[in-house]
Amino acid sequence: MEIQGEVTAGFEAVRDAFVRNFEVLGDRGAAVAVYRDGRKAVDLWAGPKDVDGGAGGEPWAAGTAQVVRSATKGVAAVVPLLLHQRGLLDLDAPVGAYWPEFKAGGKERARVRDLLAHRAAVPALDAPLTPAEAVDGLSGARAVAGQPAFWEPGSAHGYHAQTYSWLLSELVLRVTGASLGQWLAQEVTGPRGLEFWIGLPAGETGRVGRVGPVEPVEPPSQTAGVLRTRPRRNVSEAWADPSSLTRRAFAAITPLPDENAPEFRAAELPASAGIGTARGLAGVYAALLGDTQDGAGLFTPQTRRLAGTELSSGPDRVLVVNTRFGPGYMLHSPASPLLSAGSFGHPGRGGSLGFADPETGIAFGYVTNAHAKSVTADPRAQSLLRAVRASL
Repeated sequence: MEIQGEVTAGFEAVRDAFVRNFEVLGDRGAAVAVYRDGRKAVDLWAGPKDVDGGAGGEPWAAGTAQVVRSATKGVAAVVPLLLHQRGLLDLDAPVGAYWPEFKAGGKERARVRDLLAHRAAVPALDAPLTPAEAVDGLSGARAVAGQPAFWEPGSAHGYHAQTYSWLLSELVLRVTGASLGQWLAQEVTGPRGLEFWIGLPAGETGRVGRVGPVEPVEPPSQTAGVLRTRPRRNVSEAWADPSSLTRRAFAAITPLPDENAPEFRAAELPASAGIGTARGLAGVYAALLGDTQDGAGLFTPQTRRLAGTELSSGPDRVLVVNTRFGPGYMLHSPASPLLSAGSFGHPGRGGSLGFADPETGIAFGYVTNAHAKSVTADPRAQSLLRAVRASL
């Protein structure tokens, strides 16, 4: 596998881990980027642009972008936190103060911080949406507003895998009058030239590769430092049961949408349909940590601390394992290891990962076109993360 790009002195271990992802863990096409204190330390890519491209397919280029699934959530979280920073959104206010229709089905007391931390109690829909309804800009908000709560909002948490799209989109629309993807492009990514979109512009379609499922590779027993991919029994049982909240949460769109379809790529689904380069994903997190070569930092010190503040922890009613969430971000835990206890970010089911670590000044982005069965701790992303840690 021919590796393209560069690493700065001291981060050679990340390149070695990236190579091993292809040689040992079955990666197809992928990229990884790391910033430290706003300066690029790693920018690597390899493989075909399309997961099914094979040896003769178009190669991954410096500007190749991919669907990153739930890693989108971490980028989308920038919007409500900036609105809060600017005094436009009160995290302690009821969601219904901004969105009156949401005050139904036992959700009257759900606060904005509950929505952001997966405590709004609507991780699934009694009547799942079709792919067309999921992206029409109207059906999703109506569905979650009318959905009865699955538990008392704020009393527990459960990963809102798909419904997070319509919850967050509608909240931002009610506060700003603009869609979340538009606001992100105008206020965050556009001014900094960051290659990340929630709602892919027509002019960027040519750079996006095809993604697809791949079977996970069980690493050889002698391969040190690589996570095994076999899930715990209770997790497997939850995924196998069509009536479980786990299955229902991920099936809020039924049938599953075609992630390579133009309408999906153009859709503003901040839970799952973000598209970006590894450089763009890492660049967003670098901008949250402070001044960068692409412009002034986005978050104040207070907002950076807020991003890493635990709002949910313990048993996750959807993912089954223990998870930790801040306001829009997944936090460091055994279920989703990041760089340190202060890291905040988000993995994408199947591989992608983006996060920031204020303590070390590290911003990280990994994207792949090969979606494995991992949910929160993909072995390829974790191998790269450990290499970053070893480089510090």
